[in-house]
Amino acid sequence: QDRGINQVYIIGGDGTQKGAALIYKEVEKRGLQVAVAGIPKTIDNDIAVIDKSFGFDTAVEEAQRAINAAHMEVESVENGVGIVKLMGRYSGFIALYATLASRDVDCCLVPESPFYLEGRGGLFEFVEERLKENGHVVIVLAEGAGQEYVAQEMQVVDGKDASGNKLLLDVGLWLTEKIKDHFTKVQKMAINTKYIDPTYMIRAIPSNASDNIYCTLLAQSAVHGAMAGFSGFTVGPVNSRHAYIPISRVTETQNTVNLTDRMWARLLASTNQPSFFESNELLERVDKEDVDVINHNMRATSI
Repeated sequence: QDRGINQVYIIGGDGTQKGAALIYKEVEKRGLQVAVAGIPKTIDNDIAVIDKSFGFDTAVEEAQRAINAAHMEVESVENGVGIVKLMGRYSGFIALYATLASRDVDCCLVPESPFYLEGRGGLFEFVEERLKENGHVVIVLAEGAGQEYVAQEMQVVDGKDASGNKLLLDVGLWLTEKIKDHFTKVQKMAINTKYIDPTYMIRAIPSNASDNIYCTLLAQSAVHGAMAGFSGFTVGPVNSRHAYIPISRVTETQNTVNLTDRMWARLLASTNQPSFFESNELLERVDKEDVDVINHNMRATSI
């Protein structure tokens, strides 16, 4: 208002879009002739409504380097266990898509799908089976997965950062130590663990060609919307058509991996990992009519 700015473009993820919504409310309250436009940019792909956010394709592509490095390391040692931690505070899209793109991953753990370590159908049993079959195993882990276990063990009280996000503990180091302890002390089996955390390497690289084109389209859509007199909107593709979406609609919920859709079924078919669900847990988490579809997908050997 002081500087006479009449167009504001706010670029970022879920928290940034919430900030844009507050700025738009204040502009409305003051009756200012100011256009407020949001541009979705987050590698986590957790912004609701839109098909995908800027940065996601680049993140998945770069994650391949870390997965390939982990696979190469564990393949060249006896009983190699490679763990790659990728970003994904509440949404496991990077881990999901990087796993599907890689084909070298044996297990993918995401925040949306709880897992357990011990007992029948647990992670330890699965890792042991893969080591006996292949001599190595690669696990891709989203940073938000298994946080409840780490917090219980470390007796940490829930804390939040300046943006109101829950402070995450390092589940990658925790899982690496748990697997190492289990196989050396309980199973009396020598294993070689390799832990790779490429988080900030992935965040810091230039965008790829696909994201460059997408970013141009987002920028042009935002400018066209503001110049046409719209305000309080976020731009992005919805069912492959670029649209203007009220910021309040985008910030209502977060986009998360749906455990009953085809993409997750494709991942289970690709890795042959356990679902980590008992039948009663499935009934609690999804509508009853979806259960038959899930069971069918889990039995499928190829899709």
